[in-house]
Formats: sequence, C-alpha cells, structure tokens
Amino acid sequence: MSVERTLALLKPGVLERRIVGEILGRLERKGFAIVALKLMRISRSLAETHYAEHREKPFYGPLCDYMTSGPVVAMTLERKDAVEVLRSLVGATDPDKALPGTIRGDYGVATRENIVHASDSASSARREIGLFFRAEEIVSGDAQGDGTR
Repeated sequence: MSVERTLALLKPGVLERRIVGEILGRLERKGFAIVALKLMRISRSLAETHYAEHREKPFYGPLCDYMTSGPVVAMTLERKDAVEVLRSLVGATDPDKALPGTIRGDYGVATRENIVHASDSASSARREIGLFFRAEEIVSGDAQGDGTR
C-alpha cells in the first residue's frame, strides 16, 4: 500500500445535473487529497488521445462526442492505493450493475453517458494526469492516505 495519484474526470452530465459538490465531498470523505483541479472543455483531439485504446470500439466516437459536449471537471487525486480505491468508489461502468453506495450506482443513468472517469491502473493514471495537467499545476500533496493531513 503506497500513496499514489490517479485521475478522475467528472463528465458533462455531472455539471448539467449540478452534482459536482456532492461527488467532490464523497471523494474527500474517502480520504482523497485533491492535488489538482480544473474546470475545462476538452478538445476533440484531447478526447481522442485520452480514449485512444478504444479507437476501434463502436462506442469510441459517441464517447468522444459526449466528452466534448460540455465542460468537465478534471482532477488529480492522491491517497494510499488511489487507483484501486477510486475504482471501487466509482463502481461498475454500467450504472444498472453498479452497487448502491458507489458514485455510478447512486448517480449514474446511462452507460454511454457515464458520469465519471477513473484511471484503471497506475500506469494509465500517470499517462492521463500528464494529458490534463502540467507538473506545475499539481500541488504537492501532504495527505497521509488515511483521511488525515
């Protein structure tokens, strides 16, 4: 168990529904330190690069369309085992299969317009953080990884 960083994106539907604060609160209560945060519009090029591993899948185009349809909240989160803990907190991609108590289980409506992205591995997190944040935009975290500072 080590302190690590991961990327989370709150997708356009979260902003449309005005539930950003609720989700940020859940992340903080789970012990995540927010070490970078920005509201942004993702360019088509960035969306395509971010989701490049899905290029040949049928949902790739609609996913890129959705991600560029409105603003997103991009954040770098830090805590012990950040990738694993965030993936667990976010829940299954299909909101109908996501357990109650997970973000997707409580707030998700449609798989195609999933409300949150969470890096799926430490290497993906490093790559994705680099796509969305310059090093100087990340505040050095002092989280203990257990919800204390």
